[in-house]
Amino acid sequence: MTLTPLIRRPIADGWTLQATAGPVPDAMRTQVVDAPVPAEVPGCVHTDLLAAGLIPDPYLDDNEALLAWIGRVDWSYRTTFSWAPDGHERHDLVFDGLDTVARVEVNGRTVAETANQHRSYRIPLDTAGLLRDGENDLVVHFTAPVPYANAQSVALGARPRPYPLPYEAIRKSACNFGWDWGIATFTSGIWREVRLESWSTARLAEVRTHATPEGEGGRVAATVRIERADAAARPATDDLRVRLRVGGAETVASVPAGGDEVTGQLNLDQVERWWPAGYGEPHLYEVAVDLLEAEETVDTAERRVGFRTVEWDTAPDDAGTPFTLVVNDQPVFVKGANWIPDDALPVRVDRACYERRLRQALEANLNLIRVWGGGIYESDDFYDLCDELGLLTWQDFLFACAAYPEEEPLRSEIEAEARENIVRLASHASLVLLTGNNENLWGYEDWDWKRRLDGRTWGAYYYHDLFPRLISELASHVPYAPGSPFSPGGQHPNAEEHGSMHLWEQWNRQDWLTYREHRPRFVAEFGWQGPPAWTTLRRSVSDDPLTPESPGMIVHQKAMEGNVKLTAGLVPHLRVPDDMETWHWAMQLNQAIAVRTALEHFRSWAPHTMGAIVWQLNDCWPVTSWAAIDGDERPKPLFHALRRAFAARTVSFQPREGGLAAIVTNDTGEEWSGTLHVRRLTFGGDLRADESLGFAVAAHGTATLALSSELAQTDAANAEFLIADAGEVRGTWFFAEARDSALPPAEFDLEVSPVEGGSMVTVTATSLVRDLTFLVDKVDPAAHAEEGLITLLPGERTTVRIRHEGTLDAAQLADPRVARTLNELVSP
Repeated sequence: MTLTPLIRRPIADGWTLQATAGPVPDAMRTQVVDAPVPAEVPGCVHTDLLAAGLIPDPYLDDNEALLAWIGRVDWSYRTTFSWAPDGHERHDLVFDGLDTVARVEVNGRTVAETANQHRSYRIPLDTAGLLRDGENDLVVHFTAPVPYANAQSVALGARPRPYPLPYEAIRKSACNFGWDWGIATFTSGIWREVRLESWSTARLAEVRTHATPEGEGGRVAATVRIERADAAARPATDDLRVRLRVGGAETVASVPAGGDEVTGQLNLDQVERWWPAGYGEPHLYEVAVDLLEAEETVDTAERRVGFRTVEWDTAPDDAGTPFTLVVNDQPVFVKGANWIPDDALPVRVDRACYERRLRQALEANLNLIRVWGGGIYESDDFYDLCDELGLLTWQDFLFACAAYPEEEPLRSEIEAEARENIVRLASHASLVLLTGNNENLWGYEDWDWKRRLDGRTWGAYYYHDLFPRLISELASHVPYAPGSPFSPGGQHPNAEEHGSMHLWEQWNRQDWLTYREHRPRFVAEFGWQGPPAWTTLRRSVSDDPLTPESPGMIVHQKAMEGNVKLTAGLVPHLRVPDDMETWHWAMQLNQAIAVRTALEHFRSWAPHTMGAIVWQLNDCWPVTSWAAIDGDERPKPLFHALRRAFAARTVSFQPREGGLAAIVTNDTGEEWSGTLHVRRLTFGGDLRADESLGFAVAAHGTATLALSSELAQTDAANAEFLIADAGEVRGTWFFAEARDSALPPAEFDLEVSPVEGGSMVTVTATSLVRDLTFLVDKVDPAAHAEEGLITLLPGERTTVRIRHEGTLDAAQLADPRVARTLNELVSP
């Protein structure tokens, strides 16, 4: 007998959407209550209503408030699908993602009730008479998330959290209810694929692969759990086998009679190791796992693996407890950024979008992306791309900044989602850490939770029991930390001397110069706010006049007292401009300088400090935020700060006991040796002192070079600065704050020549120019300058490549609205 393999039939056509209950505005009732709206699956209510022209863009002006009703309305999705008997024993309706509280009907019968966005659902449709030969009706009824979460909060008991709505009472993306950078969308919908799967005998229910290097070769193991079509029938003998294929090698393992799990293993004589960005090539190997009955393939799964070892060194030392990532026995200085959902309507994020963003991360010299716990488990495309690009991933379990109930029904849902996502992610070579939560351990200790909880559960069971137990069972090769921040030795979770730390006092209450007062072992979060690109801002906010405090600007500033903190963080360094465009530039520049200052400081203390993860890489809509790339995908000046501070080789000046020092960092695989030329100059370019310092920095090492008092001291702090050059690598130090200095107006000449894909701009300075940045989106919304934050001495020349279509000329780029410098924020 020839067996038919498992058949997967997507159910993507013919869907409609309709409001069924709740406060639909009177003006909308005819369109969404009385008549169906065409729907896309995967999709969500917002994207369908937008496509039908029934609602305005929620990202513009104050449309967020106008559309809040969507999250308080029940919605139903409907379609039909065809089916005919095909000889298979089982027919399952599979949902990869339902957002969030849903009741599923097939031919008028309820077949499932769900309440978790973060997991999939498999629903057998083999009940007698349920499936029809021909057309079958499929309806998914969604309960409004806002009232559901509120009701669950009452049923489970109120818990501490930083925002009004009880996102901790529902298994849905926390930031979907709004965050201090995010719009509240309250989405509902079939947000991932739905399909009918038909199969017989057995299928691959779970495939867990792991690659381990061994000398020049390596071992691939695949543990497979099967599901039988007839779970009650456990044969005394079994014809089921699992075949593991890697390249041209293969092995076959028999499924134990009546059993449901088997492990296959292949040894390869020679493999190339997978390395993170900056440390080598991310070599990957294709793995295929086949389920065989007799000699016929009835199901197949494909994975890609990378041969590498990974651990986090947390062995106590004289300074406390390190938190050092070690890949293939090589300590790695983590150059990271935190990741939030790339769109507040996540269904719009496809593989191409992920690739654009992750390639931007590489361009900024990042080597790690932390997927933050208030968002989502991203799609397979995200992790596949991280594997390909060599971008390490740190994945939080989805818990953020709140106390979470440990009671049912959440308890079982959380176990199901954790089990599924551990299995789904654990094969990825890029995955180097699973983390129990974001800031919940810290919150329990410091945010008055203990008193307010009054004995209620808060999530400790998940972080200290459930997650480590599941990882030990399913993916023991994946490192785990109970939270971020976290101290491995049981100390305060945000202790500077131990483990990972979050630094938020600088943004909230202190100046960014106080980053230099800290020597953390690892910084998992810190950051500074700045507005989005000018074109992004003007597209999304139509205020006239546009001011920092105009109504649309306030809607697009979600942080508590955000504008107050922006101003408070600016005035110690720069004057507050009077016109809006210069205010915009000043705040963007201050964001970039703040983070650059912090990163240079943290890197200077390696190997004591072994990583810094900036908050944040990306935005989910147009907003003033901590992001380096705004909601319209445009890099901000902060992007250039990351690129420079995370470069493979850097030079910076840092205060040290007894004076100033030049710090040379070398994050390459080869020794870096040479001469560091250090000069003390006037703003006019006159030499006051100089010194040549020889250096030799080991691969992935740091060297501290003490400066003589002649270099490090000046009687004209407001008019002199230090500059250090090691080949093409440069560092600068200004003795006085810019606002207190005698910095002259920036003067420079521009020449523009066309090159493939854009233009090459040659800049020749005729005065000291600080932090020159081309805001080229003002000339061409799609343009991007590859360099920014450029400092030039009088007479120096540099080139900047600008990517764009069409033509740009020197006059456009020299426009003072486009070519911005720090000088203009000082000079009258």
